[in-house]
Amino acid sequence: MDKFADEAVIEVSSGNGGNGCAAFHREKYVPKGGPSGGDGGRGGNVIFTVRRNLRTLSHLRRRHSFKAENGRDGEGRGRYGKNGADAVIPLPPGAVLKDPGTGRIIRDFGRGGDDFCFLKGGNGGWGNIHFKSSVNQAPRTALPGKEGETVRVMVELQLLADVGLVGFPNAGKSSLLDRLTNARPKIAPYPFTTKIPNLGVLSYGSPGGDDGRDIIIADIPGLIEGASRGAGLGIRFLKHIARTSALAFLVDLSDDRFLSAFGVLLGELDAFSHELTGKPRLILGSKTDVEGSAERLAELAAAYPGEQVRGVSVFSGDGIDGLAAELFALAEKAAQA
Repeated sequence: MDKFADEAVIEVSSGNGGNGCAAFHREKYVPKGGPSGGDGGRGGNVIFTVRRNLRTLSHLRRRHSFKAENGRDGEGRGRYGKNGADAVIPLPPGAVLKDPGTGRIIRDFGRGGDDFCFLKGGNGGWGNIHFKSSVNQAPRTALPGKEGETVRVMVELQLLADVGLVGFPNAGKSSLLDRLTNARPKIAPYPFTTKIPNLGVLSYGSPGGDDGRDIIIADIPGLIEGASRGAGLGIRFLKHIARTSALAFLVDLSDDRFLSAFGVLLGELDAFSHELTGKPRLILGSKTDVEGSAERLAELAAAYPGEQVRGVSVFSGDGIDGLAAELFALAEKAAQA
């Protein structure tokens, strides 16, 4: 299984144009035929395209360079050279092209978008048929093809999801994703089980019916205090939260830090980007099956009166019914914002 890859620097090259041909028509009984050299073919382009079945950039880690084909040279008898094949590079939704030196964004593919021609191939050179004139009936001039371009480009993946599950390590994000969706993330009772973002599709309503809808939920690897300064898994995964439409904060009610957890998480997100704290959100007090969790859930709700707070337990199923509707409402609120 390929490891999750969210960054890659690759070298891409468009094709050279084919050379024009200097040739003359040769036929029996036509001793002085005119120029017949064809043009060279155009070099292939470098094109980026979005493939929705891709989720990582692991295919770019295995292959670091992509080159389009060169155009073929022109030939006699007015035959033009064949154009070179394009180099088509597939990317997952949410990929961003950047200048590796300056960090300038070249193209943000967002949730998809049209194919993007990044580099054009060199034009083919003219054959000598273009240079015939009244004063030069037998031109021997033909032009070489234009060279293609070679550029290094950084490809960065910023995860896209409707709702992102945010919380400390071992807060129950993976278990909740497993319960709600078709995802099967790795689950274990120790911190940092999740080291890569996991995605799941939550379906709501009648499958195939008018009320049937899907949203994507992302289990973001656990954050710790100081993540915005690079602690723990750090900024590498904070950027994925930036590309989720709404957030569900999981607070472990069995942890003695349950009252401060939401404030710490919100502070780390705000330190990374002020925009993150403006996303629609709700707080989920997890592990309500643990003794004393009901009282702690009430304390959590009282501590944040302006927030939407509800309890949930994957183990007992408490709070699971109706949660899908709330997550869909959260995603719709984000879509309308």
